[in-house]
Amino acid sequence: MMINSGDVAFVLISSMLVFFMTPGLGLFYAGMVRRKNAINTLMSVLFCCGLATVMWFAFGYSMSFGEDAGGLGVIGNLSNAFFNGVSATDAGPYSTSIPAALFAIFQLMFCIITPAILVGALSGRMKFKAIFIFVAVWLILVYYPLAHMVWGVGGFIAGLGAVDFAGGNVIHISSGVSGLVACIILGSRKGFGIQAYHPHNIPMFFTGGLILWVGWFAFNGGSALAANGLAVQAVGNTVIASSAAMLSWMLIESILYKKVTLMGAMTGAIIGLVAITPGSGYVPFGAALVIGALVSPICFFFITKVKQKFGYDDALDAFGCHGIGGIWGGIATGLFAQSSINPVAQWNGLFFGDTKLFVAQIMAVCISVVYSAVMTGIIMLVLKKVMAIRVSPEEEALGLDISEHSESAYPAFSGIDQ
Repeated sequence: MMINSGDVAFVLISSMLVFFMTPGLGLFYAGMVRRKNAINTLMSVLFCCGLATVMWFAFGYSMSFGEDAGGLGVIGNLSNAFFNGVSATDAGPYSTSIPAALFAIFQLMFCIITPAILVGALSGRMKFKAIFIFVAVWLILVYYPLAHMVWGVGGFIAGLGAVDFAGGNVIHISSGVSGLVACIILGSRKGFGIQAYHPHNIPMFFTGGLILWVGWFAFNGGSALAANGLAVQAVGNTVIASSAAMLSWMLIESILYKKVTLMGAMTGAIIGLVAITPGSGYVPFGAALVIGALVSPICFFFITKVKQKFGYDDALDAFGCHGIGGIWGGIATGLFAQSSINPVAQWNGLFFGDTKLFVAQIMAVCISVVYSAVMTGIIMLVLKKVMAIRVSPEEEALGLDISEHSESAYPAFSGIDQ
């Protein structure tokens, strides 16, 4: 196996761009919250960069991509702890033309952003210490096992024949479903369902969304692990699906509200990116258009109707966007994938004459949903028993920027926070 300098450069640049997505997510989230919680929201995303990195180096990579432990296909062993045997010059079991260490670094970027997505569901009322501990435990009990099951050698879900090009199960379903379960156990924000929660800075939200959009090309394209035609396929699908989803969301708003909104258009683009992620390296360009166009009405229904019906306070719609978008993307991969595009898919999708991949995708989605929900529920209930996980009503009213961090995003502002 020869190391290819062009592939190395491509994946190095992709890694940097994907890392930049997490601060972009911080801006995206912070623009949606109240002014008094902007710093806390940014901090809740930022710390994931440091914590996930150290844990990944120490044992997370080994648990995700190390040799299978116990033969069950659920978790890797610790043979690669502290990057032991992970070469910066030689290829490993997951790549043929880039060093094993570069593969590990690229995968780290996925591990960083996943809990950062999740914390959006808990915005505005969870103690920072509690969310820090929650993320650390969640990575061990949810992310690493799912990554191994889906992508690891001998992984259980991979053994079913299911495919996930860039993280529909591992990233979006896990973070979205976990966010839903965690926010239900944590409880709603004060006044939720009674008073409106207005975004405090839509241009900040827009800027963060654009950073995510650009980084997503590297997120999906870099998952080809080489500067080749598969990367081109993934990038093309990414831009087509996100654009179709944005236009679809705008159409929904224009029909229902007679006006389109900037927040709606950007939300549509993001959920289009979510939906195409698992199939970006498996489906033809035309399928990307369909996947993107259909994800907006699906997610719109869950965000505006299902959330209101059941009354759960998924503050920044981690479940409505990432959980539901990821579920649709996983199912759609089973509908539209073609093994001629990527032979990792053993079978064609349902619309191309085969049922096996579609069944495998349904099974993979169900396993990811149930596993994430059960493990997150256990983590939250145990934390709730052993420590205070929620700020007091007084601290929530004051704002978590001051009560948790003694900082203010706008220290010169002296008006009333809406």
